[in-house]
Amino acid sequence: MPEFAEPRDVVHPLDEKECWEFLGRHEFGRLAYTLVGDVQIVPINYVSDHEAVYFRTAEGSKLLGVTMNDAVAFEVDDLVAAPDGRRDAKACSVVVHGKAEVLEGQDKARAEQLPLRPWVPTQKHTIVRIAVSEISGRRFDLSKPWEHMSTRG
Repeated sequence: MPEFAEPRDVVHPLDEKECWEFLGRHEFGRLAYTLVGDVQIVPINYVSDHEAVYFRTAEGSKLLGVTMNDAVAFEVDDLVAAPDGRRDAKACSVVVHGKAEVLEGQDKARAEQLPLRPWVPTQKHTIVRIAVSEISGRRFDLSKPWEHMSTRG
């Protein structure tokens, strides 16, 4: 039976500032929302600014979902492999909860100044802001002791 570390030795909570810095270094995450009673999760590119998360969208299920029920969750992960690909790998995850709001007028005009552009060549004129009510994050020290048995190069 493998030996296990204490959670305090391998799971490190991030404080609020570290969470926002992590979000600021990334631009791709997953949005969770509900639509007609079903939980949906979709990848989005985003930008964080002034303790809020912004994304663009077009008409469709995502926009309908956040319009019908503004309670959402958003998550960003990162995995940093060690140079040898096996030891000292790290993972990090930040999750936010908040309310989604379709921006209009001056709020939309201000958001248009953010570096937020679609990653795919589609028309996405609607900007949604997630007003964050809760943010949390953790960093994990990974060991993956079974990797020595891998047949991958």
